[in-house]
Amino acid sequence: MLYPLSTLALAPVLIGQGRYVRRVTPRLPEPEGERQGVAGEGPELRLLILGDSAAAGVGVGNQQDALSGQLVRELATDHCVHWRVLAETGRTVASVLAALNAAPEEHYDVVLVSVGVNDVTGRTSTRQWLAFLHELSDRLINGLGASCVLLTAIPPMHLFPALPQPLRWYLGMRARQLNGLMESVCSSRGSRERCLEYLSVSFPLKPGFMASDGFHPGQDAYRVWATHSAAAIRRLAQNPRI
Repeated sequence: MLYPLSTLALAPVLIGQGRYVRRVTPRLPEPEGERQGVAGEGPELRLLILGDSAAAGVGVGNQQDALSGQLVRELATDHCVHWRVLAETGRTVASVLAALNAAPEEHYDVVLVSVGVNDVTGRTSTRQWLAFLHELSDRLINGLGASCVLLTAIPPMHLFPALPQPLRWYLGMRARQLNGLMESVCSSRGSRERCLEYLSVSFPLKPGFMASDGFHPGQDAYRVWATHSAAAIRRLAQNPRI
């Protein structure tokens, strides 16, 4: 109830602040570097990193310093990792699903998903968010045969330094709401299907952890994300389904 009421009450301020942030925030490019490859030795692990600008690595200069590079290095110490990044700046859960459906069909053991920030800023409805999360999970698990899907929580937007108040509070509130819904989807489906897990990562929002735009992860944040993700994947890899 608080979200729709706040939308109505604060609409003029929020619209003005949103336009200001879009105008003054630098638009960082996606990093250079390979977006697929094979690394390491050991049991084979097919990994897809799927989603938005954070999955694409915006905030660093090269994929080696982004989530993909740091996660693959972590996993390559005990796996032969066949990996791919399918991500692009600006994607919502709907456009992530559309891009996945348009891509060549392949099998993946583990899919790490980053989505939600653009759904917060683009005001994806609760009904749409839930429907697309279920559809995306179905596509990954039943369509591509993924044994495990990790849905990464939307970061704490109420702490983003690029956002002024009350826009920061408002977007943070909506991010927490969508995270709660994401976690409920994982809880309700993960126990009766293949693994569907909610991955919550705590990023210290201090120098080095945020990119220069105050909106995307920096190299240190990607390292924390990769470490958490690798630990979850190793734990889940002990499951005979993977």
